[in-house]
Amino acid sequence: MPQNTRHLSANSQGYAEAAQILREGGLVAFPTETVYGLGGDARNDMAVAGIFEAKGRPRFNPLIVHVDSIETAQRYVDWSDAANRLARAFWPGPLTLVLPLRADAGLSPLVTAELPTLAIRVPAHPVAQDLLGTFAGPVAAPSANPSGRISPTTAAHVTAGLEGRIAAVLDGGACEVGVESTILGLTDGPVLLRPGGLPVEAIEAALGGPVARRGASAPLSAPGQLASHYAPGAYVRLQAHKAQEGEVLLGFGAVECDLNLSASGDLREAAANLFHHLHALDALGAKGIAVSPIPDHGLGAAINDRLRRAAAPRE
Repeated sequence: MPQNTRHLSANSQGYAEAAQILREGGLVAFPTETVYGLGGDARNDMAVAGIFEAKGRPRFNPLIVHVDSIETAQRYVDWSDAANRLARAFWPGPLTLVLPLRADAGLSPLVTAELPTLAIRVPAHPVAQDLLGTFAGPVAAPSANPSGRISPTTAAHVTAGLEGRIAAVLDGGACEVGVESTILGLTDGPVLLRPGGLPVEAIEAALGGPVARRGASAPLSAPGQLASHYAPGAYVRLQAHKAQEGEVLLGFGAVECDLNLSASGDLREAAANLFHHLHALDALGAKGIAVSPIPDHGLGAAINDRLRRAAAPRE
């Protein structure tokens, strides 16, 4: 593991240095519109193994591969009409598609956790786009944080969790969306595998029909499905209207609280603030974080998914 994590600026020199690290099998954290990703060359077994090691991530939990275009994505997965319709509508953007892995994809089997499918997306963040273009290859990139902990939406969040474990952080400022991508399975009809930064209602409108939901007991088929995930050091208590002794309150809407996801009740603002506010409240050292009720539609579904996993019992 590197002894020092380099901090790179989002400019031509930073992109060139980050791409060279990736070519050499090193790990680079970089911003996407959702959260910061921990990137490694998806074709390099040692690089992908390094991602799991740096994060302390279980090897059975697959990774998302990030590419620069629809045309590049088609090199790695068996494409379909539904994939084409969704990619044309929402890529670049916070949507990951799970499709059959091509036999000639050439990716490390660690990326897919030996599954016959691949989770793939084209990120919209200009820094991610420039890095992918400079590297000119597929980048496996889960969130750039220790496994199970709060996802990072700034470079400072990354270094707080992974300093000394990775080669570099490419600083592109705060992430706009603030929650991970929506993951949609397209192997047996459209199935929502993880709610995220693209509301499922928008996907259903694009497809002209309903999207099935993954059953709670279904086997692991995509990233972000572990029961306990996205957790701060403090315990998390949901559907709270006020803080109890020893707690701080993460509010939503018109409520007295320590930090408010959105005082106006804007779900987009709330999603963008979610992980940042959890980091900030956790740093206060309270034993618990109480969270106001969040509407469970649109981006609220993704917010509630992350909060439920943050509040789940921890092993």
